[in-house]
Amino acid sequence: MTAVRARRLLLWLAGLLVLLWLTLPTLIIIPVSFTDKASFLFPPKGWSLRWYRNLFEDPAWRDAALNSVLIAALSALIAVVLGTAAAVGLFRWGRLRGREPIRAALLTPLIIPEIVLGIGIYAAFLRLGLVGTLPGFLLAHSALGIPMVVTTVLASLASFDENLERAAASLGAGPWSTARLVTLPLVSPGLIAGALFAFILSFDNVVISIFLQTPALTTLPVLIWSSMTRDTDPTVAAAASLILLFTVSVLALALWIMGRRTQRTKKGIML
Repeated sequence: MTAVRARRLLLWLAGLLVLLWLTLPTLIIIPVSFTDKASFLFPPKGWSLRWYRNLFEDPAWRDAALNSVLIAALSALIAVVLGTAAAVGLFRWGRLRGREPIRAALLTPLIIPEIVLGIGIYAAFLRLGLVGTLPGFLLAHSALGIPMVVTTVLASLASFDENLERAAASLGAGPWSTARLVTLPLVSPGLIAGALFAFILSFDNVVISIFLQTPALTTLPVLIWSSMTRDTDPTVAAAASLILLFTVSVLALALWIMGRRTQRTKKGIML
């Protein structure tokens, strides 16, 4: 028993060291955002909320944040609709020849480097007049979110009992009623988790957004990047801290939803 406890302790210590290695460089930005100096001084010699006040009062930062939220929300909605339809189609025709190549094609945006995607999207959208437009951002960002929705919805469908749909149909429910009352509620945890991941991918995106942004339409991560190349205004640290808090909260919510789904599945198996 002592040896087992020792191994567990070493495992926990190793996990803690990895966690600190990954998070400490990111967490340093939080105290920097409260500095009273107009520079990235760590640790701060004085404390102030002036950079957060500047973040909310400056129209450029405020508009960029609103643009990020709007683009992320709409692109996540598009990704949910198209990704769920694709996942259900792949599940329905599980033995369809060519299913795996189709699935691989849907997941390519997660595999191809974003810089390559950004160049291709910029070249195509420039010809179509979509650079610097809301539809252009939505098309590009939703393409990043669709693979996440496909993955999470397929994971939910893996434990889906098709007999429930047959029972609903035998009781007179049509295809749309069955989908609305049976299928979607059962896959909703994967759908919601995919939507949250798609939202975060869009909200945090920098590389592709740089290719699409214009002075009239930019996002918060792009503005942070641009500000870092021009000056050392700690407003950037305040914006980065809020993005970090927001992203962690959304990801924690997604993991909680997926965890509840797993627990329900295990309980169903035990019953």
